[in-house]
Amino acid sequence: MISAHTTPRTAFYAGSFDPLTNGHVDVIRHAAAVADRLVVAIGVHPGKAPLFTAEERMDMIREDCGPLLGPDRLDVVTFADLAVDAARRVGATLLIRGLRDGTDLDYEMQMAGMNAALAPGVQTVFLPSSPIVRPITATLVRQIAAMGGDVSGFVPAGVLRRLKARFAKSKP
Repeated sequence: MISAHTTPRTAFYAGSFDPLTNGHVDVIRHAAAVADRLVVAIGVHPGKAPLFTAEERMDMIREDCGPLLGPDRLDVVTFADLAVDAARRVGATLLIRGLRDGTDLDYEMQMAGMNAALAPGVQTVFLPSSPIVRPITATLVRQIAAMGGDVSGFVPAGVLRRLKARFAKSKP
């Protein structure tokens, strides 16, 4: 039984979120059920050229996920080092990882083992994606949107608006 004086549980969910998808939102919704505070962390790496800037991705997450958790339970940050190091910096004891299928599980189990060796105080929690969002990936969303396809079923409304604006600029 958990006492009334337990330390709040902070979870850390890392990814590129380029763009935020309904799959990400699904994991965030599930993570909110296991943590008192959720830190959504955008990995930024100098060698990568994302579709959206880190600031734009932070705004999308706040806009579309803030109402799910409330302002006191959601933080959005960026990091450019190991996820476990960034998690420890924000006081997280849980690393959230979404699983779509068995391939994800195999990879994520290896990562969880390495992360446990690097940061024994940070526990990996696997959250299975809801069936309806399992096929969604940010890569496929970017590709479909770039080719003028309808991604409205794969991303929140705010992200859809930004994708349409981004790709409208690149049309001849």
